[in-house]
Amino acid sequence: MKMKMRRCSLCREYTLKDHCPHCEGELKVIYPPRYSPEDKYGKYRRILMKQLNESS
Repeated sequence: MKMKMRRCSLCREYTLKDHCPHCEGELKVIYPPRYSPEDKYGKYRRILMKQLNESS
């Protein structure tokens, strides 16, 4: 089993567990996705990022 560092979206604590030990908040993996030159969904991800940046 691979262990990946995760961060709680509520209290911003880092942990290796499945649930935040401090507030039971949602954890997200902190590493970016692996790069691939044959990225099938890169076009859509860039469009989404552009829309998110324009709305804020």
